[in-house]
Parts: sequence; C-alpha cells; structure tokens
Amino acid sequence: MDEALLRSLTPQVLAILVRRGADFAAAEDAVQDALVEAVRVWPADPPRDPRGWLVTVAWRRFLDAVRADAARRRREDLVDEEPGPGPTPSADDTLRLYFLCAHPSLTPSSAVALTLRAVGGLTTRQIAQAYLVPEATMAQRISRAKRTVSGVRLDRPGDVATVLRVLYLVFNEGYSGDVDLAAEAIRLTRQLAAAIDHPEVSGLLALMLLHHARRATRTAPDGSLVPLAEQDRGRWDTASIAEGVRILQAALARDRLGEFQAQAAVAALHADAPTAEETDWVQIVEWYDELTRLTDSPVARLNRAVAVGEADGPRAGLAALAALDDSLPRHTAVAAYLHERDGDLTTAARLYTEAARKAPNLAERDHLTRQAARLNTRADR
Repeated sequence: MDEALLRSLTPQVLAILVRRGADFAAAEDAVQDALVEAVRVWPADPPRDPRGWLVTVAWRRFLDAVRADAARRRREDLVDEEPGPGPTPSADDTLRLYFLCAHPSLTPSSAVALTLRAVGGLTTRQIAQAYLVPEATMAQRISRAKRTVSGVRLDRPGDVATVLRVLYLVFNEGYSGDVDLAAEAIRLTRQLAAAIDHPEVSGLLALMLLHHARRATRTAPDGSLVPLAEQDRGRWDTASIAEGVRILQAALARDRLGEFQAQAAVAALHADAPTAEETDWVQIVEWYDELTRLTDSPVARLNRAVAVGEADGPRAGLAALAALDDSLPRHTAVAAYLHERDGDLTTAARLYTEAARKAPNLAERDHLTRQAARLNTRADR
C-alpha cells in the first residue's frame, strides 16, 4: 500500500463529503471505513482513480450510517443525491477543510489536533504521542473539536491568518514520539501553498524551511542546546535554505508584507551569513522594526533588543531591553547575555542563574546553568 498516497487523499475525500452535506464527525467515520476497505482491496485490485474510489465508498458508508440512525431519518433524501461513479470534480475542498479545522470557535490546541487528524491523516495515537498525553485524552479532545465544527457551513472566506497560526503551532512542536511534527507542518503548508495563492502562506513555508535547515545542529550529541553562533554551519541543509530564500523572494516581490514574511527575512539573513561574525545585524534590526510595526509583539521587541545589541553594541541593546516588561519569557536570559557582552560578568552570572530558574524546559535550563557556571569560574580565577 502507498501510505503517502492515502494520507494525501484523506483530507480531499473528507472535504468532499463535508461539502456534500455530511457533518464532520460522520464524514470522518465514513472516510476511515473507506480507508480500511482500501487497505483490504487495493493490493489485489488497485483502482484507476483512487480518489474517486474512496469518495464513492466513503459516501456509501456515510449513507448506510444515516439509514441506520433512526434519529437522522430526515436526511434520507441524501440517498437520491448519490452521484454516479466516475472521476470526482476538481474542487478546492482541502482548502475548505483547513479553514474548518482552524475555526475560531476552537481552542488552539483543539485546532492543531483536529488539523493533524483530518488534514494530516495522523492517527489519534500518533497525535497523542506527539503531545505526550494519553490516547484517551487526545481522543476526547478531537471528539469535542469535531462536535464543535459539525454543522458549520463555510459560506464566507476563511481566515488565512488563523490557519497559518495553527500550522505554525504544529511546526513549533518539533519532534516527539514517532511523528515529526515539524516535517508534518512543512508538508501541510506546502499543500496549503498549492491550494491558495497568498504571500503569507509562502512566507510561512519559507520560514519553516529556513528554520528546519538548521535543525541537525541545534543540539549536541548529549542533547544540550547549541546557540546559533556556535552551530556548525557546514551541516545546515543548503537545499532547504535555497528553497526557502527563493520562496521568500517571490513572496516579498508582491509587496504585501506580513509577519511570516518578515520573520522569514530574519531567518534568511542568519542562513546567508557564512559565519556568525558576518551576520548582517543592521538589516536584521530593520526587519524587526517591520515586524513590530506589523504585530507589536513583545517577543519580536525582545528579539529586536538582541539584534540592536549586536548591531549597535550591548549598551544599546540593554537600553532597548529596558523599555520592555521584565516578566516577558526569556527577558532575563537576554539581559544576562547583553551584560556579558558589556563585560559585567558578575551581573551576567547572576542573571543567567535567575533565568535558569525561569526556563520553560529542561534543555534550556541546563544551558543557562552552564552559562552561569562558566562565568562564575572565570570570576574565581
């Protein structure tokens, strides 16, 4: 069986059933039944039109379920609307499914889970493993999400920005269990880019590719974090970098700048620098200026303070940092780094220790603890 083919066809078939009038939960059950039948039948008798075969079988399974449910007898008229066999029309159904899974009535975690299930074709077990929760918990989350969007009619254009935020949440989960969510997010964003002509979709795809290109160098063999400046640039994925830059340049040429394009431009400048010392920090500051203008994001302003510290000196960076709320995540770590750059090792060591206590994960805590120990050792000499 070609599992990649089945995964690519699943959201298309599901979206067709929803467009024909099936509610989301019932449509997904029917599609899963059709996939089971495909696994049984296709090895011996592969269809000439796999998508059409799946649509026909799934629709019939849906109708069987409707007939068996006495509470839904009012929907028996759907039987008369069963289309004849043959190729299914080419319609933008997968795009509708993206918008449905990113419906504003869903929480971000539910939207991500439903997108991975319905559009990504992952099993509930795989999604649960990726998020390190029991399978029963994830099944309940997905069931609630399906109930929420059942009956929702997409009679207005969907919110592309919401879909992109959901995909970026998937990407940032990285890797856990047997599912590489970063790679899955790139695959889904490629699919979205093929279905919709939007510069911010291209911007997000470029951003993902540029970040993913550095993935192999972000951690040492012992699992410890490797800062960007210390990464082995010879191990970066140059093909992904070249593709990301090409996609970004095409998006920027359309002169409809958005936040993901601005973030991708920063990532491209990092990727383009042969060494950390040759990074064009002045341009990076300019792109962060654009990003803060677009989003007024505190995180973007924090990153801008780091860039200012590199472009104009650590004291300029500390001045930019002073204007921000010190309760921001990683604010203390940035302050520690800039104080170290300014030569105040005692303050930097104290701040690294404080930042370690606030770290959101074990790897980051260990990295910051090592930075504090390094400076304390230097101070003792």
